[in-house]
Amino acid sequence: MKIKFLFALLFGSLISAYAQNPGSITGKVVDSKTKESLPYVSIVVKNGDQVVTGGITEDNGLFTIKNLELKKYTVEVQFMGYTTHKENITLGEAARFIDMGIIQLTESNTVLEEVEIVKEVSTIEQKLDRKVITVGRDLTTAGGTAAEIMNNIPSVNVDQDGNISLRGNQNVRVLLDGRPTNISPAQLLKQIPSTSIKKIELITNPSAKYNPEGMSGIINIILNKNTNDGFNGNLSSGITFGKVPKFNNSLDMNYRMGKVNFFATTGSNFGKNYNWGKVERNTPDVNSLQDIDVVNDNENYFGKFGLDFYLDDKNTISAYVNLNNFSADTNINIGIDYAGSDSEDTTQESVFDSGNHNNTYNLAYKHKFDKDGHTLDFEGNLNETKGSQAGIYDIVTGNVPSNYIDRVEDNRTNTTLNLDYVNPLSEKSTLELGAESRIIRSDNDYNTTNPLITNPVSDYTYDMDIYSAYATFGQKFEKIGYQVGARFESYKVKAKSNSGGVAFDDDYITVYPSAYLTYNLNQKNMFQVSYTRRVDRPSLEQTKPIREFSTPLITSLGNPELEPQFTNSVELNYTKVFEKGSSITAGIFYRLINDEISRVLYPDETTENPNDQIMTFDNYNNNKSYGFEVSANYKIAKWMDIQPAIDFSSISQKGAVSQSQPDGTYEFVIRQIDANAFNARLNANFRVNKRLSFILFGFYRGPVNGVQNNSKEMYKVDSGVSYNLLDNQLTFNLRFNDMFKTMRYAFDSQYPFPQSGEFRWESHTAYFSLNYRFGGGKNRAMQRKYRDNNTKQSGGGMF
Repeated sequence: MKIKFLFALLFGSLISAYAQNPGSITGKVVDSKTKESLPYVSIVVKNGDQVVTGGITEDNGLFTIKNLELKKYTVEVQFMGYTTHKENITLGEAARFIDMGIIQLTESNTVLEEVEIVKEVSTIEQKLDRKVITVGRDLTTAGGTAAEIMNNIPSVNVDQDGNISLRGNQNVRVLLDGRPTNISPAQLLKQIPSTSIKKIELITNPSAKYNPEGMSGIINIILNKNTNDGFNGNLSSGITFGKVPKFNNSLDMNYRMGKVNFFATTGSNFGKNYNWGKVERNTPDVNSLQDIDVVNDNENYFGKFGLDFYLDDKNTISAYVNLNNFSADTNINIGIDYAGSDSEDTTQESVFDSGNHNNTYNLAYKHKFDKDGHTLDFEGNLNETKGSQAGIYDIVTGNVPSNYIDRVEDNRTNTTLNLDYVNPLSEKSTLELGAESRIIRSDNDYNTTNPLITNPVSDYTYDMDIYSAYATFGQKFEKIGYQVGARFESYKVKAKSNSGGVAFDDDYITVYPSAYLTYNLNQKNMFQVSYTRRVDRPSLEQTKPIREFSTPLITSLGNPELEPQFTNSVELNYTKVFEKGSSITAGIFYRLINDEISRVLYPDETTENPNDQIMTFDNYNNNKSYGFEVSANYKIAKWMDIQPAIDFSSISQKGAVSQSQPDGTYEFVIRQIDANAFNARLNANFRVNKRLSFILFGFYRGPVNGVQNNSKEMYKVDSGVSYNLLDNQLTFNLRFNDMFKTMRYAFDSQYPFPQSGEFRWESHTAYFSLNYRFGGGKNRAMQRKYRDNNTKQSGGGMF
């Protein structure tokens, strides 16, 4: 019934028509001294003291406010660090369209008493090709790391192992400041302090100017970077109370004087995390219970350091480094109790000592031509990762002990060079060109003392060379806009093992087209339809024939012969803006997937135990996926606003599973199912006064059927409070996560035999943090024109 109501609300909004008013105003905003165009300046149209409508200036400083009734208005032009410009206008039959001309803003002589780095409430903005979530205190109080705040974001889910999915699919590309990293998304999210995040961009259907990897799109995590004049900073510290305390800290600073801006973001998080669960099997021949306890003692230090050097008004050089040092001691205890069978009880104690150094070095140059929006960007990026893991396994079967040691060393480099060129051919047409090269090298060394592995793959390399070029052309008319483009790519991969031969190689040239069409019914109703072609290339973890992990019954290996999977995706999105800044966004999507990569599980024929299994990956035939999402930002009253969101996705999944037979043997079965996933979230903010506010967050994830397992529903409720002191410079936050201790991951399965299980983690916690902002600088217009404009930074070939 609730879903029907939401559909009625959505499609009621879609078909509603509004009488268009005949008046409009236009103009251009510039800096009074430099005469530079000012983007993202707020234009507020008032009738007396009441706000009628508004907008913001584009990159070239232009703005247009349409559909105004013929009457008198006051237009206010507002931008932080500048004196507000006010002007009275009158629209009438003789003056339906008013050009306000060049509006020059003058920098304010008053130094701001505070630097507002973190907003009170997170905001969601639907742009042409992405959804941008500006991270406020309501999100940063969800926990100490990025992984802990992602589940609060529409269409994003993070499971108990840290695996992230977008619209129900884990084939998503996660970027940091618009750049790829060599570490897995699950590990990356655990290493980034939540208070170091400025924005999160969800690009569900990227155009041809973006790198084509990731079937469900791109999640771009943008870190804080300040460019205020003088010295400014933001200090945050938090503690999570669970089984044991866990700590996180971050410090953001910048110093800008004249043509140079220095900035730094540092953070750390450390502490023990507990997970536990059980898996039960009840069959006529075997009755077993696996108890699993996991303790992760993690320690992570993170830093971003850089500078912007403004050579002149048209040339800027920027450089930064991201430094990440992660270490973890993990203890996994597994006990298998066989009741009423001939099998002997087994215990396995595993100790893993792992760590990695992940560093990124970035250098960029930007040149602006005389024409607004006419730019040339060059960027070089080097990402290096050195990781190692040593695992000690102590196994006791019956009364017979055994032990062995696994060691893995993983070294990777990702070198990227790209060039982007943007030329506004006219006020309505824009041409974008770009080229990129990516050289990826990986070297993995593995050795083991396990006597059951007689000829292990001890050295494995997986190298990729990717060269691409793209072109897009777009035009924007009064109500309709379109963009078409294509990305041409040469892809080469070669894998080698210690046997001396080539384990796998592939070489192909392909094209990734894209097309966008937008229609603005009026200032408050916008439609968009898009088409793209994308690819999911096998990852190193999916391809290397080196043991990822093992239990007494399961060994996980990669498959070097995996082929890429390609996806054709179509989306339709709708955005409606209400009064007082409220809005609703909705979208539907459909995907066709070729050569889908899926998990497979089959008996391990190298052992004598018929219960032993191999877990790996393989390619299957064509597949399809579809779904919808609806999210809103609604201001109920001055003291209350809510952000509800729901999303649904369905995908036809196919996989090879082994099925037990009456004679005790196993046979492969190709199983295909429709996996339907439904998620709902509600974030509510209550402001008692300027200092005190409360937060309430609810989350629900419905049951999902899978090829191997059927997952059961999950849900929780969080609450929080925030209190400001010292003119909003000092903020205290307290949040209670999973108040009723309801979060869990539970499943049941019939493959390869009937079994069920449940896993829990420290979701029932209290998180306390404080945030202190200091410094006396003020924002300048150019902070949004240069590298701090992360939306433009992440465009072009920079993916």
